[in-house]
Amino acid sequence: MATDAVTHTPPDGAVESLPPPLALALAEPDSEPIPLRVVVKKRVVGGSVARPHYWPWQVSLQYRSRGSSYHHTCGGTLVSRDWVMTAAHCVNRCRTWRVVLGEYDLNCNSRKEQILGVTRVYIHPKWNSKKLANGYDIALLRLSSKAQLNSDVRLATLPPPGQVLGHKHVCYITGWGRTSTKGRLSTLLKQAYLPIVGHSTCSCPSWWGRTVKNTMLCAGGGSNSGCNGDSGGPLNCWVNGKYVVHGITSFGSRHGCNIRQRPTVFTRVSAFLCWMKRVRAGIQHARDVRENGATKREF
Repeated sequence: MATDAVTHTPPDGAVESLPPPLALALAEPDSEPIPLRVVVKKRVVGGSVARPHYWPWQVSLQYRSRGSSYHHTCGGTLVSRDWVMTAAHCVNRCRTWRVVLGEYDLNCNSRKEQILGVTRVYIHPKWNSKKLANGYDIALLRLSSKAQLNSDVRLATLPPPGQVLGHKHVCYITGWGRTSTKGRLSTLLKQAYLPIVGHSTCSCPSWWGRTVKNTMLCAGGGSNSGCNGDSGGPLNCWVNGKYVVHGITSFGSRHGCNIRQRPTVFTRVSAFLCWMKRVRAGIQHARDVRENGATKREF
């Protein structure tokens, strides 16, 4: 169900106008898409530094490396006081995870952050790590304790089941990263204006074609995009006077991070609300459950 056009005032520092028109010339067929987690540490391309704590449901997902140090690898969304939503490909490995809520500058402790452990990871049962384009790139993280909500840490608003936004609907991707594909890394949270690309356009052969399923949504495709490191983070869309998290950053083109006719592809949140409700209610329909670095199977 497409929504009507809405009036929108972008946040401070946001892109005020639409990106350049998307090219219609045929592109070379894309091979398998690539996930947007940290591989070569490329992240948000284009856009601007966000205002501190403007996106208070944004989460930094971090893993423990050798020793006791933790490193940012993906984004996430705080959906309840003890649950975080992210991409399945972000947590497809057995690692010790934690989330940082209220994060803004990865290199600076502002004393507004809340660091919580992850006790369990629930991956959608139809997720296949070898076939990213099949979809179902969604996971839920159970936190070790409940977040303390305040002006810097808030719960995301999620869409109603099945809602699909229309072409060019106003949305923003958020994450920590570069201003260009080979640009300098930013430790500050960034935002980039990514309007929705309708499914009928995004699934054209000269765009993503059959790679894009109806459980996905596309956004961008011009000068701004998500890139490696943004995976799992939210696509924040302006609906009826507030931001609603409609997407989970999933994949992009292997040819680069801001390729025309290859918009960033997101897991469509409204397609998975029933699954999320079952998991959060304790019905274990997720395939993989990881607890404190150990893995066990549940069917």
